[in-house]
Amino acid sequence: MGSNPLLLESQRLVQRPPRPGDEERLAAFVRDNREHFEPWEVDHPPEYFTAAFWERQVEQLAEETRAGRLLSLLVLDREDLDGSILGRCTFSNITRGPFQAAYLGFGLARAAVGKGFMEEALTTAIDYSFGTLRLHRIMANYMPANARSGRLLRKLGFVPEGYARDYLYLAGGWQDHILTALTNEAWRPPSEPPGPEG
Repeated sequence: MGSNPLLLESQRLVQRPPRPGDEERLAAFVRDNREHFEPWEVDHPPEYFTAAFWERQVEQLAEETRAGRLLSLLVLDREDLDGSILGRCTFSNITRGPFQAAYLGFGLARAAVGKGFMEEALTTAIDYSFGTLRLHRIMANYMPANARSGRLLRKLGFVPEGYARDYLYLAGGWQDHILTALTNEAWRPPSEPPGPEG
C-alpha cells in the first residue's frame, strides 16, 4: 500500500481502513445496530460498545494490516465522509504460500439496508483484493437463516461448497453455516506479469 492511505472509491461510496479518530463513530455504529447484528454475531461484552474498546481495536487492526494478515474497511457515503458509518467489510486470516486466500465478513447498518450499498462496496473491495492484493480465493460463510447475505453472495459469484454443522458459537448457540467461495480466475503467480485486469 506504500505511504499513501488506502482509499477505495465507487459510485456512491468510499472505503478505507479504520484510523485514529474513528472510535466514537465505530462505537455508535455497533450500538445503533446492536439488535440488527445480534442474530449473526458473537455475544459481545459491554465494553464492545464503547469508544475505549474501539481505540484499542483500531490499533490492533492497523497492526494486523501492516503484517499482511487483514484488510479491514469502513464503508462511508462519499457525499458525507464524516457522517455515520454505513458498514464494514473485513478480509481476515489472509494466508499466502500455496493458499493465497482470505475469509470475508461484512455488515451493513440497518438504515442502509436495501439500497445496494453492500453489493457496491464488496464489488470494489473484492476487485482490490484480487487485483492489488493478488488473492486467489475469498471464502464467505453464512448462517442458513441469513437469506439476505446468501442472496448477496450468490449475486457476487460466490459458489456454495459445503454445509458445516455447529460451525461457530454465535448468538448463544452453535450455528450451522453454508460455506461459499469466490476464486480469482485471472490469478497469476507473482513471478508472472499480471494480466490486463491487474
